[in-house]
Amino acid sequence: MGLFAGTQWDRPPRCERCDELEEDCTCEPEPPVRIPPEKQTARLSVEKRKKGKVVTVIRGLPEEGNDLPELLTKLKTTCGSGGSLKEGVLELQGDQLERVRGALKDIGFKVKG
Repeated sequence: MGLFAGTQWDRPPRCERCDELEEDCTCEPEPPVRIPPEKQTARLSVEKRKKGKVVTVIRGLPEEGNDLPELLTKLKTTCGSGGSLKEGVLELQGDQLERVRGALKDIGFKVKG
């Protein structure tokens, strides 16, 4: 007899919604929890990098509760410039401060900087 025989840990895991075995479950995955933009503040700044390159930086948006790659795509399209996502910080090439500020306010974010 095993240590957990006859307990809840001895049984195979089941889906909480349909009570099927997890490998047989056909339930749709739950959508990720999103934080409304109105409850978030984006901090904007313009930084100078190596060789005189200017970058617009957006900080203060948590990775959990946001779709940062999608937001970066929208901002790059709005500004017509390149950009990247590094460790939860959005970077856009060039001095795009006013365009980014306007785009984020249109989406509903509070903006500082």
